[in-house]
Amino acid sequence: MQRAAARMLRGARSPLVRARSASARLPPRGLLYERHGEPLAVVQLKDLEVAELGDSDVHIQMLAAPINPADINMVQGTYSILSPLPAVAGNEGVGEVLEVGKRVTALKPGDWVIPAVTGLGTWRTRGVFPEETLLKVPSDIPVLCAATLSVNPCTAYRMLADFETLAPGDSVIQNAANSGVGQAVIQIAKASGIKTINVVRDRPELPKLVERLMALGADHVVTEEMLRKPEMKDIFKSIPKPRLALNCVGGKSTTEMLRHLQPKGTMVTYGGMAKQPVMVPVSAFIFRDVRLRGFWMTQWKKDHAQDQQSLTTMMDTLCQLIRRGQLTAPACTEVPLQDYKAALEAAMKPFTSSKQILLFL
Repeated sequence: MQRAAARMLRGARSPLVRARSASARLPPRGLLYERHGEPLAVVQLKDLEVAELGDSDVHIQMLAAPINPADINMVQGTYSILSPLPAVAGNEGVGEVLEVGKRVTALKPGDWVIPAVTGLGTWRTRGVFPEETLLKVPSDIPVLCAATLSVNPCTAYRMLADFETLAPGDSVIQNAANSGVGQAVIQIAKASGIKTINVVRDRPELPKLVERLMALGADHVVTEEMLRKPEMKDIFKSIPKPRLALNCVGGKSTTEMLRHLQPKGTMVTYGGMAKQPVMVPVSAFIFRDVRLRGFWMTQWKKDHAQDQQSLTTMMDTLCQLIRRGQLTAPACTEVPLQDYKAALEAAMKPFTSSKQILLFL
């Protein structure tokens, strides 16, 4: 059953009409949490109330939704933004419009939509949402690409575009290179002619991970331990030192990565997987004038709420890369909704290289 669902959802257009119609007749179900805590202890699959469709609302059937670190943190109660309890979990995903209110003009039944805001509650079979909380996406891209579009690829795109003016031949260094953002950085940079130096933790089956990242377009893949070794100098014989560093880890990994940044370069922190502070030697500021910045996609969306053109340009660019095969979904494991406990458990394991995707049909 899982393989059959996966086969149907890999294509952009699939014969799912009967499944959607049957699903629309059933009560909606979702992954609900009534208190904060560890996801396996507090998240439950429950029937949800059928919301009434307002004039400006959109009724959607969810197709697929990933489990991201931010989703876990929101359930735990440790994220910067928390939904009022009880809450349906999930911040990202793709759904198909079933019905629209009479004042809705930008969407119609059959359109695909993704969340335009954080905290929408995407881990559900169906839902009714205000039109302004949804963003239309083309339905000619693979479902898994659409389901994972609004967070990681957008974060990668903005960090590559907004902090340094990069040209073909320039280089970028990043840690957590096997993460969803890391994989998107590799592919977007490759399409732009930018070289990437990708840092990962040492782990079992490291050669397989290196092979997979190289297949995505990585120029160099090194472990955190290798950052400290003289052999790093060999990399910079063929490519320039990076002007941009992307940090999702913190702690020693970040300090070592910063050593390879060009003078006046910029390090952007967008995560803290090690749960350790970013420590920078004073000499990096005085003698190399490095810049430290932060990025959060949710804040970018808030800051650009009135700048629809920037959002449209970004989405159009990413969708064009997807259509050309230059940007794919991260490595995924597709899991039916009823098997959510296995998906949550897998998503929280260390050295996870496959993103868990909940399927709703």
